[in-house]
Amino acid sequence: MSTHVHVRVSDGLAVTEAGDLVENYRCGCGATWAKVHRADEGQPEL
Repeated sequence: MSTHVHVRVSDGLAVTEAGDLVENYRCGCGATWAKVHRADEGQPEL
C-alpha cells in the first residue's frame, strides 16, 4: 500500500487590487493551494 504525498509546485504569482501578493501552488494529483501575503501586515522584507 502506498501513501500519496502532495508536492507543491509553484503555479504563478498574482497581485490583488488591494496590493496583496498571492502565491499559487498545485500538485500533480490536482490539489491546489493559495498563500496570500497581505500588504497591510508588517514591514516588507529587505
